Amino acid sequence: MSPAFLQVDHLSFAYERGAVARPVLTQVCLEVARGSVVGLLGPNGSGKTTLLRMMSGVLTPNAGTVRLDGQPIARMARRDLARRIAIVQQDTHSTFDFSVLEMVLMGRYPHLGPFELEGASDVALARAALRATGTAAFEDRRFATLSGGEKQRVVIAAALAQSSELLLLDEPTTALDLKYQLEVLAVLRSLNTEQGVTLVVSTHDLNLAAALCQRVVLLKEGQVIAHGPTSDTLTAANIRALYDVEADVQLHPRAGHLTVVPLAAGR
Repeated sequence: MSPAFLQVDHLSFAYERGAVARPVLTQVCLEVARGSVVGLLGPNGSGKTTLLRMMSGVLTPNAGTVRLDGQPIARMARRDLARRIAIVQQDTHSTFDFSVLEMVLMGRYPHLGPFELEGASDVALARAALRATGTAAFEDRRFATLSGGEKQRVVIAAALAQSSELLLLDEPTTALDLKYQLEVLAVLRSLNTEQGVTLVVSTHDLNLAAALCQRVVLLKEGQVIAHGPTSDTLTAANIRALYDVEADVQLHPRAGHLTVVPLAAGR
């Protein structure tokens, strides 16, 4: 049997605070199949963002291994890793007054040699990424002038322009209104179904996870408490264990996926 596309094997990590180490992740194991969409769910402080950062190689675990196509990412050159994995952070701000096209062209940097400038092929890829995310009309706009939803789609376009096989997203719909949430959801679904991009999405939005993800991983206090197909794993019992919240989970006949309605905090 061939190895999983992305494999997290007994990952542990702690942040050092003076002489005290604060454990964030403990013996986390999971696998992501090529072309799949996997959701990371859990309350604040459960380790979702830290796990994404270790999947991307930004953080080094204290123990355990992250492998991409069977190869430990710790042994991969940073430039090679950036060509294969792109990450969309929760908050993206531009210090300089870049245009939208310039922001997206930054995704091409891992593919350029030392002192090499973007060529016509890089610009073409950036414009294709803008079209794929519905932001082509913003090409000449200043990034800072865009709305929150528009900025998020441009950031996803920059990650797409990176031509990576794996896209890691940290709370991609946080602080967006309902319309923009649906637009970002449509973009992510299209990237997966039409372009074959593998997605790992950290989110607090259980309904986003139900609509987008084929599998979910439930993290609590740095440990995996459940993982598997979304339809089997996103249950009322698991939501109670994860968040201490009573919820009604039903298959929505028109939406075609599970919907989660929180009912009350646990007692």
